[in-house]
Amino acid sequence: MRALELLDVLEVDVDITLIDLALTHRSFAYEHGGVAHNERLEFLGDSILGQAVTVRLYRDFPEVDEGELAKRRASLVSTVALAEIARIIGLGRFLKLGRGEELTGGRDKSSILADTVEAIIGATYLSAGPDVATALVLRLVHPLLVDPDRFGAAMDPKTSLQELSASLGRGAPAYRVTEDGPDHDKTFHATVVLSGDDVAVGSGSSKKNAEMAAALDAWTRLSGRSDDAAPLESR
Repeated sequence: MRALELLDVLEVDVDITLIDLALTHRSFAYEHGGVAHNERLEFLGDSILGQAVTVRLYRDFPEVDEGELAKRRASLVSTVALAEIARIIGLGRFLKLGRGEELTGGRDKSSILADTVEAIIGATYLSAGPDVATALVLRLVHPLLVDPDRFGAAMDPKTSLQELSASLGRGAPAYRVTEDGPDHDKTFHATVVLSGDDVAVGSGSSKKNAEMAAALDAWTRLSGRSDDAAPLESR
């Protein structure tokens, strides 16, 4: 069962029904008679995530001013950063998606992954309480906090990729963007191109988010921090 396996990955004891709900995307819900989906849990988890990250940054960086703290918080709770966290724990394989999302690569869409991370945090809060939820948040963001380069890439992935690419002699990255879906609910797909080669992909609810997700994926690959990354053509 997806939810049980995910609990082992997260190392938390959370009501299985709530975790299952947190994994249920609205596309799955609509295709199964309008069952409940994870957007209310996502709403809750967003607030818990923001508070936990704010307190951690405040305590860990006493020399940093308010403006810089706000920038760092924004980067850590961004779609790009949350999607990176989701990929680190392999969250995509646990998602409950509708057929349409399955066919269009929904398991690796940054927006879906990020929303699900927030829903899981919300489910943890409701089931296990604020202390356990806060501890989960801090475990999830830890890889970004302890790796300054990765943290910088999460804050500004396009600039980080450009700098890394130049240092490797690969030239400036270019982005090829496509879109699909209805006008009110479009998904954008970006591909990073370096020296004529497709090196990474990313998706998001806007062109900007898709390019940022693709840039972070490319940076992760080129920096050697994703030794087990799947080849682009198989993603």
